[in-house]
Amino acid sequence: MPELPEVETVRRSLLPNVLNKPIQSVDVHYERILQDASVSEFKHALRSHHFIDIVRRGKYLLFYLESERIMVVHLRMTGRLIYVSNSEIPLEKHTSVVFTFSDGTGLRFEDQRKFATINLLTSDRLHEVRGLREMGPEPLSETFSLEAFSEMLSSRSARIKGLLLDQRRIAGLGNIYADESLFMAGVHPERPANSLTEQEKTRLYSAIRTVLQDAIDNQGTTIRDYRTGYGAEGSFQNKLQIYGKKGGVCPRCGGDLAHKKVVGRTSHFCPNCQKE
Repeated sequence: MPELPEVETVRRSLLPNVLNKPIQSVDVHYERILQDASVSEFKHALRSHHFIDIVRRGKYLLFYLESERIMVVHLRMTGRLIYVSNSEIPLEKHTSVVFTFSDGTGLRFEDQRKFATINLLTSDRLHEVRGLREMGPEPLSETFSLEAFSEMLSSRSARIKGLLLDQRRIAGLGNIYADESLFMAGVHPERPANSLTEQEKTRLYSAIRTVLQDAIDNQGTTIRDYRTGYGAEGSFQNKLQIYGKKGGVCPRCGGDLAHKKVVGRTSHFCPNCQKE
């Protein structure tokens, strides 16, 4: 599933290409992607209007329309938003929605697994999207302070990996970047959150922000499905230290890496560098 760096990369790659262009037509090829509007309502609400901004919140993208409506997109597992410079380019097999702009360019929503969603709402109804309503602070924002992070860990005995994946606590962090951050900080994924020392909390806080920013700078991680808004692969997969490296060796100590299920997710770690 695309995480914060991937979704942010999609946002940045679409911003210069899809804003302030009249939407000439909307074609919905998979109706169930729409969560709270019929196909006819969705088409009517977007046709002849234009996007004026795209904002990311966690793993969601919010497309603001000048009509004061907001199109909320969640890519889920395999969703892709791809900008095309020519609407005559043939559609990919798993295309769910096509937006064609008046200049002949387009935006295509592709989704092989068909789990992606679109909500169309006014700003006063954003709370109706459960994931947005309950979302925690953005880890690269000023509101995500070391003090607040430390206090959150101190008050909870849950395993640290599960806490990092909880979108109600930290927005946008997923399996890849939780593993990479825990490794950078030298913290075992099964440690109770309230067992971390102040030094470990500081290292983990810094690691989360460093890893996420580095991933954004490298346009995200492409393991299989993720693509930027231009349809290109990211490059952070070339900088991963431990994620997905089953049977590999630790880049820090040279020992064998381990992996196991932690809170239902496969977690990668070094038993030597990340002590329980």
